[in-house]
Amino acid sequence: MPLRAAQRQGEKALLKKASFSDRGMTLEQQINESNQYYLDAGIAVVHKKPTPIQIVKVDYPKRSRAVIREAYFRQASTTDYNGVYQGYYLDFEAKETRNKTSFPLKNFHEHQILHLEQCLDQEGICFALIGFMTLERYFVTPASFLIQAWQNWKAAGKSSMTLAEIEANSFEIKSGFRPALPYLEAVDRIIADRKQEHGNK
Repeated sequence: MPLRAAQRQGEKALLKKASFSDRGMTLEQQINESNQYYLDAGIAVVHKKPTPIQIVKVDYPKRSRAVIREAYFRQASTTDYNGVYQGYYLDFEAKETRNKTSFPLKNFHEHQILHLEQCLDQEGICFALIGFMTLERYFVTPASFLIQAWQNWKAAGKSSMTLAEIEANSFEIKSGFRPALPYLEAVDRIIADRKQEHGNK
């Protein structure tokens, strides 16, 4: 079902009264709320990947029940989110910054960049959703540009993407009500660009 049609169809059932609690949400909270909206409206299925946990100590007070006494979060091996939208596999990382003029590339990990490269090789729709939280501006940055910026950092020491570079190579999205971050509008544009470049694929 097309995105805008589904949004109209589900609008009455899904809209809730505005509350002040919607303000000041973290980027992750905004994305999670948006994903729930998309799921409820039958638009897309996108979920946050669980953070892997290293279990250190387990007690068994009863034979039928185990109690975890000590555990640690491990570094995630891939990206934050994945899912399916209109037959396309989505995979993306969410990052936010308080900087106003640039985004530090050190906020990404090498294994995340490699994962995005591998997903792109399989024709996935891959990107970073970057939030400039002080500016209240949000960008869907295609993985191809992010990977290039990362490679330039490693080769030439350019350790950040300027806001101007992100503006020129990304799709800006405006925060809203439901969904809080309509990032699938940018995904539609990525898909349209891909079809124009490579045919209906």
